[in-house]
Order: sequence, then structure tokens, then C-alpha cells
Amino acid sequence: MKIAVIGGGAWGTTLASLLAGKGHATRLWVREAALAEEIKAKGENTWFLPGISLAPGLECSSDLQSVCREAGVFLCVVPCQYLRDILKQALEFLPDRPLVVCASKGVELEGLKLMSEVVQEELTTLDPEFAVLSGPSFAGEVSRGLPTAVALGCASQETGIRLQEIMSTRSFRVYFNPDSRGVELGGALKNVMAIAVGISDGLGFGSDARAALITRGLAEISKLGLSLGARERTFMGLSGLGDLVLTCTGDLSRNRQVGLRIGRGESLDQILDGMQMVAEGVKTAEAVYRLGRRLGVETPLTDQVYSMLFSGKEPGQAVLELMQRELKEE
Repeated sequence: MKIAVIGGGAWGTTLASLLAGKGHATRLWVREAALAEEIKAKGENTWFLPGISLAPGLECSSDLQSVCREAGVFLCVVPCQYLRDILKQALEFLPDRPLVVCASKGVELEGLKLMSEVVQEELTTLDPEFAVLSGPSFAGEVSRGLPTAVALGCASQETGIRLQEIMSTRSFRVYFNPDSRGVELGGALKNVMAIAVGISDGLGFGSDARAALITRGLAEISKLGLSLGARERTFMGLSGLGDLVLTCTGDLSRNRQVGLRIGRGESLDQILDGMQMVAEGVKTAEAVYRLGRRLGVETPLTDQVYSMLFSGKEPGQAVLELMQRELKEE
């Protein structure tokens, strides 16, 4: 199997190395020519995954055409706000009916589109087949061969099972889920909740508040997901509850770190200026805030995260408003 992995951040590099290590002919596209040369020379991505030796068979290039040439699977791992632009660039290099697997987690701010919708719109002339990979997975742990389980969402059972077999290893277990919409939404929406939990922890509110936010966050994710055609059961699985718990509690989570620093009094601009990698939840919070209003779905946690990030609301005031909402059944 020839696989093109598009996106040379920590997660893209990790997945590319995993696939190459399994014996697939894998090429990794990175935007920066200097990084591509360094990966080829050192067998390591020191920019985004320092200290990890990559599979010897992994090829790397900053030439998108050469990476896409003759590939059968296109694994997209670029930040979600840039996916549309990358697909525009790649369009002329892709075959008819390309199999696109998206490992980016988020909602496009312009147009409020999911990644599946972006892929369909930009590659519509090629009639693409879409799948999404999501679940509780830190790149640093997967790259070290620590046991990890994720979900592969795909409407086609035949394709989903084929991808499941392609990607699974002794330490990376892939579960097939036919609800690709639910898998996609779980991965995107949990980042917003991770910011909320990070803010709570940054304020020193303790374990009770953290547990409440995770639980009510899952309810909010499920409600929004159902309104977009996902299955409720999916949000109880790896791409929902599993990823939510990891991102809200693991200190390797970039979105949790953003929340922690907001809770400790830093401004969003200060935080983002010092981050090398993208925290998808920041722009996703704005997209989901607008999406909830478009759909007429109540999103109280997202609304408060949005207000703290973009309207200057004090975290203490946001908590007070959440605690004083009208009492209701669970």
C-alpha cells in the first residue's frame, strides 16, 4: 500500500512513521523544505517530535506532487483551518475516487464546515471517499509504542475494515465505526471542553469541578452531534468520551494548556505567541459558538469559553453564570 501523509507536525509524523514501520510505502509531506531535509538526514523530526527515531523506510519531501504520486491512501494531518487550502494545491495530483483519511480535529471557521464537508467540496470533481481517524492519542506516546486505541469512522464498511487492517499494529489498535460524522465531531468538539477544564484547573477549582465539566461537556457534545446527524452511542466511545477524558486531563494536551494559562491570568495573545504547535480548540470554540446559534442548540460551556477567549470575560464571572443557570433535570 502506498500512502501519502500530508502534514509534518507531531501527529502527522507519528502516523507516517507508524505506517512506514509496518511496511507500507509511506511518504510524508512537510511544508518547510529545511525540515524535510533534516528528517531525511537525521531520521528525526526535531521541530515537532524531538528525540523520536522515525521508521527507516519513511520518505519525506516538501514537494506535494511527489508525495501524492501513485498513492492509494491520502492521510491529511494538517491543522483544520488550513485543510481547504492544501486540498486546492493537491487537487491536480490526486487520482479519481481518492481515499482521504482525515486526522485533523476541528470545525472550519469560515463556513462552519466539518472536515468531511471541506474534502467533499474541494475534491467533488474526483468523487472522494472519506474516513476520519480520531480518539485518545498523544503523538509522543504513540511514537514510543505505548498501547493506544482509536476509532476509524467511515460510511463504507468495506473501506473502513480495509483501513483498520492497514493502520493497526501491536501497540496501535483501530476500531471501525460506521458513524463517521460522530467520530469527526467528537474529535473536534472535545478540544473546546479541554480549554474549559483547563481554565477551571488553572483557577484551582479542584476535582469536583473538573468531573462536572467533563460530564456536562459530553452532554453538550452529544446534543450538538445529534443535531448534525451523528449517533449518540458514538460519543460514549473512543472518539467521544475517550478523547474527551484524555484531552481534559492529560498535561500533553495543548488545548488544556491554553485553558490552564487563561485560568492563571494570561491573555490569549500571550499564550498563542509562545506556542509552536496549533491548539485547534481556540478557533473551534468560535466556530462551534456560531454553529450552535445557527442550529438553535444550547451550548452553555462553549459560549462561556468563547466569551473568555474573544470577549475578555473574566473566568470567575463565567463560572458564576454557569452555576446560576436555571435549574433543570439532568
